[in-house]
Amino acid sequence: MIRLLIADDHTLFREGLRAILGAQSDIEIVGEASNGAQAVQLAASQLPDVILMDIQMPDMNGIAATEKILDANPHIGIIVLTMLEDDDSVFAAMRAGARGYVLKGADKAEMLRAIHAVANGEALFGAAIAKRVINFFQDTRALKKFAPPRAFPDLTEREVEVLDLIARGFNNAEIAEKLFLSPKTVSNHISNIFNKLQVADRAQAIVRARQAGLG
Repeated sequence: MIRLLIADDHTLFREGLRAILGAQSDIEIVGEASNGAQAVQLAASQLPDVILMDIQMPDMNGIAATEKILDANPHIGIIVLTMLEDDDSVFAAMRAGARGYVLKGADKAEMLRAIHAVANGEALFGAAIAKRVINFFQDTRALKKFAPPRAFPDLTEREVEVLDLIARGFNNAEIAEKLFLSPKTVSNHISNIFNKLQVADRAQAIVRARQAGLG
């Protein structure tokens, strides 16, 4: 029996999923969450095998909730279920540790296939998402042939993203929302950036970033 938690802020959508998936003989719906914070709480108390996780939810977005849940219980399989299919959302979900990414327009068969695959420890991304991942890496390989040296080679790509947003005037909460990260993760990235750039504060980091063409 697969223990399933549904996290989505749209009541009608949750009810539809519950009706369809709860009718399956091998799936038990152990809880429903309407925001990311509830999803984290229910994941800790119910210990589901699989979570269907929406990205855009109040209180805490699905990416930040995924990070928190997997920090505490890395065995839980999380499938991001969303209307979004842009590259930023796809890779934010993958970085957070999601093992599946399915669009809300997917049919019942694709949804069940993803749930069973993730419950068995596999990773499964819908056909449309898999194609985007392949195209992304093909484009990345092509661009690398002509790319100039990267600014701040000691920083990770994520740290450069954070530094660029700092230089553009975003605060920590805004950076967290834009990159689908938790505020704590953003703070950790900023501490690492300051250490690597050997700067004392945000103002000095902004000066260094803008000198390198960021912001």
